[in-house]
Amino acid sequence: MHVDFASDREPEDLQEFSELAKSAGADPVGIVTASRAAPDSKYFIGTGKAEEVRARVTETGAELVLFNHTLSPSQERNLERLLQCRVLDRTGLILDIFAQRARSFEGKLQVELAQLQHLSTRLVRGWTHLERQKGGIGLRGPGETQLETDRRLLGARIKQLHRRLEKVQRQRAQGRRARTRAELPTVSLVGYTNAGKSTLFNTLTGSEVYAADQLFATLDPTLRRLELPEMGPVILSDTVGFVQHLPHDLVAAFRATLEETRAADLLLHVVDASDPARLERIGQVDQVLRDVGAADVPQLLVYNKLDRLPDEAPRLERDPQGRPVRVWVSALTGAGLDLLIAALSELLQGPAARGWLRLPPGSGRLRSELFRIGAVREERFEDGGATWLELALPAADLERLCARQGIDAALAARPSGEAARTG
Repeated sequence: MHVDFASDREPEDLQEFSELAKSAGADPVGIVTASRAAPDSKYFIGTGKAEEVRARVTETGAELVLFNHTLSPSQERNLERLLQCRVLDRTGLILDIFAQRARSFEGKLQVELAQLQHLSTRLVRGWTHLERQKGGIGLRGPGETQLETDRRLLGARIKQLHRRLEKVQRQRAQGRRARTRAELPTVSLVGYTNAGKSTLFNTLTGSEVYAADQLFATLDPTLRRLELPEMGPVILSDTVGFVQHLPHDLVAAFRATLEETRAADLLLHVVDASDPARLERIGQVDQVLRDVGAADVPQLLVYNKLDRLPDEAPRLERDPQGRPVRVWVSALTGAGLDLLIAALSELLQGPAARGWLRLPPGSGRLRSELFRIGAVREERFEDGGATWLELALPAADLERLCARQGIDAALAARPSGEAARTG
């Protein structure tokens, strides 16, 4: 069921909703559309259209009616009484998909929390035959109705889930601090759902994260190490995809997961280049990033699925200052990924330092660290025990490493004096 409202500035996408239904495992047997000035308070769609939907349900034998909108609890109950089948709104459908896809302990906790918060607004008086609060002879009894018991148990479970997720959040924060101490930059993949994030993640890291041509194919965040030429290792994280009008309960429940984006050094914003509404999708993703406090993290737009656009070629686009801003690639065929890797290295390492650094005897710790991060291109030795290293690394990293050892970070164009080339 899809309704077009004249006053709606951001109407729901019927095609996207159809894909959501299929992703949840539904077999759509019919679509009913309508146009209204405003939602009906009882049935959302009005009495006449509700009767039409009931006729279609009887005709097709449908077991579930999906609404591409958010229904109030009373509208949902009224429709179920009239249609004599289950009714699910857009938020409930997305929650169901997330429940199917959650694999990690954290993901399952987050989904359960979002489901319970959604359910807490939809508790009905289903046990009125047990009530004993009306007073009078024979009607006195327990001081708590079944409805109130349900609410109390639900509230206790929600508090328990919050405590568990806070513990997981602290563990994630510890992991981020460990990566910070190791001085490993973090890159997070973000983007609209089904833009190809997981396929790009697998291609770059050689992983086997589940990827499919469906909405919300990947739910749980995954982190992998990625080696960049002339820079060394970085941490690449794959996050949950976004969708138009993502339910607030989900954004709140997945805030701990989405904090990976806020703590990242760079966001790879993956866009489906073949999507006619790609500019709207970019705006919707940016809105979610603002909601989780990641709006100020630098972004690189990655226009993916170039294989669906035969007239487009892989390319790297820069802003007037010469910084990379957009890369056109195909994660499926690998076209343009060399440009993406080059742009990543350039954005993460900042101004590059290249040249020869002289290390006096006793600088073994700095030498070892420079080798560990892959900054050394060649090594030569002096007779007196000093070492010359040809380096290529971010200037900020060189300054920091040399300052720790009290060594001048000035680089020379070539080794001075007699320095023997290593074998």
